[in-house]
Amino acid sequence: LLAGALMGAGDVIAQQLVERRGLREHHGKRTLKMMAIGCCFVGPVVGGWYKVLDRLVPGTTKAVAVKKMVLDQGGFAPCFLGCFLGITGAVNGLSVEENWSKIQQDYVDALLTNYCIWPPVQVANFYFVPLSHRLAVVQCVAIVWNCYLSWKANRL
Repeated sequence: LLAGALMGAGDVIAQQLVERRGLREHHGKRTLKMMAIGCCFVGPVVGGWYKVLDRLVPGTTKAVAVKKMVLDQGGFAPCFLGCFLGITGAVNGLSVEENWSKIQQDYVDALLTNYCIWPPVQVANFYFVPLSHRLAVVQCVAIVWNCYLSWKANRL
């Protein structure tokens, strides 16, 4: 539920502060779609990934935190981002061809932006934060990231 609420908050921020829609032009259905993606995809997938990652690379040393970040950002993030963009396009009613075109248009820029934000956040998260709180920490930091993703994914 937290992931859904924070995806929704990111979308509201995207619509109101980035796109400057105003309350009358706010797309409530878009916010609900982003919340659903957060609840049904982002939360379960990222939460599950952190459990897998903790089993793959156990421990809490600095070296372990860096290894986890490299696996997270080198393996998980590229796959997750592609899936997120594809799911968002499908939820927005894009045809397979339109969705593929949009993914090709947005993916590299979104991944490069991801690499500007997430590596330092993840090293700190893996080093300082217990597994049970990692998803919450990431989702709090992710309000800004979710705002960017919502704007990127919903630009048609």
